[in-house]
Amino acid sequence: MKKEKTLEAPPPKQRALTLRKRLKSKKPDFRRQEGWRYKRLKESWRRPRGIDSKMRNKFKGWPKSVEIGYRGPRETRGLHPSGYVEILVHNVDEVDKVDPKMQAIRIAHTVGARKQVEISARASKRGIRILNPKEEKKERESEETATSVEGEEEQKVEP
Repeated sequence: MKKEKTLEAPPPKQRALTLRKRLKSKKPDFRRQEGWRYKRLKESWRRPRGIDSKMRNKFKGWPKSVEIGYRGPRETRGLHPSGYVEILVHNVDEVDKVDPKMQAIRIAHTVGARKQVEISARASKRGIRILNPKEEKKERESEETATSVEGEEEQKVEP
């Protein structure tokens, strides 16, 4: 007799997120009618409205149109791919209103470097996820590793 693997079912939100990811991979790239033909038209989606439009009439060989059947699961609409609800934060006081279990913050682009440090400190203290963390840490680490490598090379040359 074969052993049956018992898989724990993910929570409903997690299941819906994986379903959304799978559906999104099958969804076509919706293109504007004739957008590939003329430079003056962008390819961003516009609904075809002409009376003789092949795309509006869904002729074979023409790009797919946006329809309600391509929509994702209701539970995941408006969620970040991580599963959190995005909250835009402009100051430190707005961080206190965030629920760390359900929501993640995105620091507004108008916030300066000093305030970003304060916001990220408060968020890490409360256990809130930041969706767009400041990249200073990465830059500092790369600089430190570069200087340490140069220092080691200099030490090897001296003896």
